[in-house]
Amino acid sequence: MGTQKRTTDADERLVSVIIPVLNEEKYIANCVESVLNQDFPKKNLELILVDGGSEDRTVEIIKDFADKYDFIKLCENPKKTVQHALNIGIRNAVGKYVVRLDAHSEYAGDYISECVRHLEKTNAANVGGPMIARGKTRLQKVIAAAYHSPFALGGGKFHYENYEGYDDTVYLGAFKRETLMKLGLYDEALPRNEDDDLNLRILENGGKVYVTPKIKSVYYPRDCCRALFKQYFEYGMWKVAVIKKHGKFARVSHLVPILFFLFIVIFSVLSLFSKLACLTFAAVMLIYWSLSFYFSLKSKYLDGFCNKIRLAWAHFVLHIAYGAGFFCGILKFWDVKFGCDAKFTKKTT
Repeated sequence: MGTQKRTTDADERLVSVIIPVLNEEKYIANCVESVLNQDFPKKNLELILVDGGSEDRTVEIIKDFADKYDFIKLCENPKKTVQHALNIGIRNAVGKYVVRLDAHSEYAGDYISECVRHLEKTNAANVGGPMIARGKTRLQKVIAAAYHSPFALGGGKFHYENYEGYDDTVYLGAFKRETLMKLGLYDEALPRNEDDDLNLRILENGGKVYVTPKIKSVYYPRDCCRALFKQYFEYGMWKVAVIKKHGKFARVSHLVPILFFLFIVIFSVLSLFSKLACLTFAAVMLIYWSLSFYFSLKSKYLDGFCNKIRLAWAHFVLHIAYGAGFFCGILKFWDVKFGCDAKFTKKTT
């Protein structure tokens, strides 16, 4: 399905909604329905779904919607990953504004309207809402609670449901298309943390990132520990690439998981040979688990003692995954340099 420019009385306010998808049959229908239920005029809206080669019913479901609504378009993403999907969508977009959505989320009826209103009101380069995580299954609810735990992911203001103001990132985001084009789009060398990199470039170029609870959505996280570990391992690994590219940390808290991971690896080995190391290891782990259980028991997002115990385990999975990924990222990108064209290459001698 191709894209063509439509002429409307409010053409300059046309919004292009872009959603990368890959094997999302469990979520895509509800996601598209939440876009269809927006109060933003459909004549001024286009929805571009960019598929990375789904092997389930995702494409079939999208085509059913596209047959009914002419503003829904499907594009192919042969390179599969999110940053390529977003750039394909942006290049095919005709809107003045670009709103990035995620298939694992559902959106308030005024989500797009509020994005446009706050882009115009704040003159920020990127606006968005907080990440409000919720679950459908028991384990997914536990993982969702971890997203709101200051012990699990502390530091980012966009994790607080009622925060309004400037931050270094938002959940998803909405932009002027010309802003994205001037910045060179998303870095196609980054299959993860592409949003961190983009927001850093916005800040480095004098732009601002604005968070408001008036832009409401609900995110459904991974629903098993293995998938959660894989996701945060990749976040940790590619965070190193972003740090090395920009030469700075967004937050010092990004270093805590790797220090924890290295402590466990080093002191678990030393404990075999040294009583002092064994006692140190035991003391630190006792403190860690005490804090983890404390924040788990305090969580307002879960009911039931067993679920709160599972939340303490989810804390550990997130920390170890991110820390191990960060460590592997240091090894992976040790001899890598980044150029101003947002690509990276091996250092030459």
